[in-house]
Amino acid sequence: MHIEWLETFAEKWRDSIAQGRMPHAVLLTGPPGVGKRAAADWMARTRLGTAGAVPVFPFRPLEHADLRWIAPFEDKSTIGIEQIRELVSDIGLTSYAGRGKVAVIEPAQLMTSNAANSLLKTLEEPPGDALLILVADRAGALPATIYSRCQRMDIRAPDASLGLAWLDRLQPGTAWAQALELAGNAPIAAIEALEQLDLHAAMRRDLGAVASGSASPLDVAGRWAKIDPPFVLTWLSRQVQAAISAASGAPEIPVAGAIGETVLKRMDRRNLFCYLDTINRLRGQPAGSYNVQLTFESLLIDWANGLANEVDT
Repeated sequence: MHIEWLETFAEKWRDSIAQGRMPHAVLLTGPPGVGKRAAADWMARTRLGTAGAVPVFPFRPLEHADLRWIAPFEDKSTIGIEQIRELVSDIGLTSYAGRGKVAVIEPAQLMTSNAANSLLKTLEEPPGDALLILVADRAGALPATIYSRCQRMDIRAPDASLGLAWLDRLQPGTAWAQALELAGNAPIAAIEALEQLDLHAAMRRDLGAVASGSASPLDVAGRWAKIDPPFVLTWLSRQVQAAISAASGAPEIPVAGAIGETVLKRMDRRNLFCYLDTINRLRGQPAGSYNVQLTFESLLIDWANGLANEVDT
């Protein structure tokens, strides 16, 4: 199924090729669920001569002798230096099909420091006709040395109406509106959110109860610690973004049920930004690098206190 909101992206990429301005290293950024990986697969297929007109969903990474797709191993939470060393060695070899070599690294922010450093020279001077495509949900989590050596292409969530229309074609008769809202208008993320509506609702109740003082931050942290930490942090980040939008008087981001007007009146907008920064820094850290229970306790205690004190970033 074509991803309509990537049509302009695809057109710009084809124009770059036609005008001989195709970069050697590209960084695809944007929130989860907007189609960055599908876009990377389409770019690789375009380079290797097997692409359709527009990126599609669902997609399977192309299996091709001239393509390397680098991601964390199943039992790892990072992309290690050996994976990058093997990639660097392989991408310098002659293309099997004569159309150049392509590598996709995703999510690029999970490269270890050593892995990122080992990629720098190749990013700066890719051999032959090599194309490197890095995919990152959070570009700010990448080292500046990596960021500066790539051409950034930002993929944003489409308008809600376009996202809903696409989801309705994907699965007609489904009540997609709430799932799309929970996913921050990212249609592909809404597919997973649809299966987790009950969990979202429970977490909304928990966060609202902590804010009102009717639930203990420690008890709620204990429940949340049993959920996938990246999921919790992403969800919490969206709640705080909604709170910042509401506090700014911007109507385009709906305020979730956990963050009502009474809660917002207790919170300084500057501290909301600090709180969001803390959450997003945690999102950029690999799993296992922090104590989940204690981290959630700290975040929820701050929330219970209405972010009265300046958040330590």
